[in-house]
Amino acid sequence: MVMLQLSNFLYNRPVMSLRTGGQVATAIAPVLNPKSLKVEGFYCEDSANHKQLLVLLSQDIREVSHRGFIIDDYDVLAEPEDLVRLQEVLELGFELLKKPVETVSKQKVGRVNDYATEISTMYVQKLYVSQPLWKSFTGGSLSVDRTQIVEVTTKRIIINELLQPTPTPAAAVAA
Repeated sequence: MVMLQLSNFLYNRPVMSLRTGGQVATAIAPVLNPKSLKVEGFYCEDSANHKQLLVLLSQDIREVSHRGFIIDDYDVLAEPEDLVRLQEVLELGFELLKKPVETVSKQKVGRVNDYATEISTMYVQKLYVSQPLWKSFTGGSLSVDRTQIVEVTTKRIIINELLQPTPTPAAAVAA
């Protein structure tokens, strides 16, 4: 069963330990990989030492529930500098919200105001793009599936051309 969750579900979530039976950290924000649009993990604040920033890898989450992210034990939380394979992604500090979206032909579409992530795989599946005010009256917000995304850069998201509505031809008048 595919379970999509909007982006606000990924911020400020309790991290619960099965071993201690309590909260060991708070997942503050997702660590997004712009190359794959995958949530690789979460920046976490240690419950005991609020100043320490740790990373919880997505693969170490046993279950996602309404109570938060369930992990085996506090030991799966790592310091960012210890995650060698993830260093490039961590250094980018990529954020998807408010990222400009444009088509391949450089037509500005709007900005990402939300996204939906499939929880079992942690891949972003849909982007919700708010269009400029003058377009909002006719088109409203736009939903972009991950299959429509051509490229993700640190500055913008490039998608396939939008389908333009075709005018309905007027009925032929009988003469």
